[in-house]
Amino acid sequence: MTYLITDQPIREAELLEQMRVETSGAIVTFHGIARRPSRGRDVLYLEYSTYQPMAESVLAQIGQEVRDMLEVDRVIIAHRTGRLEIGETSIFIAVAAPHRKAAFAGCSHIIERIKEILPVWKKEVWDGGEEWIHGA
Repeated sequence: MTYLITDQPIREAELLEQMRVETSGAIVTFHGIARRPSRGRDVLYLEYSTYQPMAESVLAQIGQEVRDMLEVDRVIIAHRTGRLEIGETSIFIAVAAPHRKAAFAGCSHIIERIKEILPVWKKEVWDGGEEWIHGA
């Protein structure tokens, strides 16, 4: 299991390689990407902020929830902090499981729980303004 808060670009291919085990028949991934249009504005970039030890603990908690609920082999959750340019990955989730239903369900559960309880804050910056975005 890998639970990572980082201010460096997320290396999805390297993380995905960690997911391959002989018992898994499926690996489902989710890539959250910084997008330009949001709430009727053209976003220039995003900034994410958190208290890293607390956030990594919450990621581990969410990963354990999935392991308790579903038959999964591996879970990786990586979340960026700092400034992200449009097109960069803000979050990468991967769930490996013997069967696809558990992998899909695990990935879906993780992103929904992250939106509910992860102490990470996002600021959108656009030409002439900025706003901290709260909630799911």
